[in-house]
Amino acid sequence: MISKKMADALNKHMNLELYSAHLYLSMSSCSNEKGLKGAANWFMVQYREEMIHFMKFYTYLIDQGINITLPASKAVPNSYKSLLEMFEKTLTHEQLITACINDLCELAVKDKDHASQIFLQWFVTEQIEEENNDRDLIAKLKLVGDNGHGILMIDGEMAQRVFVAPPGSPLAV
Repeated sequence: MISKKMADALNKHMNLELYSAHLYLSMSSCSNEKGLKGAANWFMVQYREEMIHFMKFYTYLIDQGINITLPASKAVPNSYKSLLEMFEKTLTHEQLITACINDLCELAVKDKDHASQIFLQWFVTEQIEEENNDRDLIAKLKLVGDNGHGILMIDGEMAQRVFVAPPGSPLAV
């Protein structure tokens, strides 16, 4: 059984995952406008992953018998100076998500909510990957600096990213 406090915290985080999706969709559009089709693809894949995260929370809450709430989302930024700035903002955002997931884990332990503890473990592991990917791209972008050829090379690598939904995930299309 899930406590009201846990349900409310999970519902709040679910909406943060939706905000994340909107943020990455906006970054995809901004990348596209800058002619960085690979980065646009990378952020579009990230958007789709965040929608999976949102739906995992949604499904978990529904399965727990919780009537979810979807408050209006705040607007996301839609203008960035550079690809490096986008990835620095991405890393900062993912670190916020990691901190929120850790807080949810602590609440689940405190509530002796074993089901939520198990559910949240997937996200703990996912956040390690998210932050590592961002740090890797930031390091590459710092190496090339403002060199257009280097940025285009990294953009080409980013174009190779493909969305792969986890098995059994909602929205796995």
